[in-house]
Amino acid sequence: MTSSPGAPPATWPEHLDVGAVRFARPTARYDDVLAFYRDDLGLPVLGQWRGHEGYDGVLFGLPGTPVHMEITQHGAPPRIPEPHPENQLVLYVRGAAAVDAAVRRLRERGHQPVEAANPYWPDRGAVLFADPDGWIVVLAPWVFGEDPVPVPGG
Repeated sequence: MTSSPGAPPATWPEHLDVGAVRFARPTARYDDVLAFYRDDLGLPVLGQWRGHEGYDGVLFGLPGTPVHMEITQHGAPPRIPEPHPENQLVLYVRGAAAVDAAVRRLRERGHQPVEAANPYWPDRGAVLFADPDGWIVVLAPWVFGEDPVPVPGG
């Protein structure tokens, strides 16, 4: 990603005093998705419920509590939209060694990397996995906004 030369850094609007962000997506395989994100990837669970107004759900910290992902299951049978390769959870981790550690853990737990639809990610050292619903998790070896974006092939 690039910014225009001389463009001021992005600032948050003063009128929007946000203290935390949650994004949510549905699942049709609640137990498998819970195990993938909690046990295989190792995300912390901030909260979890079963049978609340017909919903099962879990909140994962990304990292900590200011940003979290909610996974819900609803309906009999539960239905979800078809996964799309550009609908991703991108985890910017601190370097190639951190990516290698996460990849090793996921492989040890039976998961294999998947091919990226967009070559941007593998060209910069990222590794992608699909969760049990087919949604993509990108493990990128730099922290966006802190580190320079890796040069392709470098």
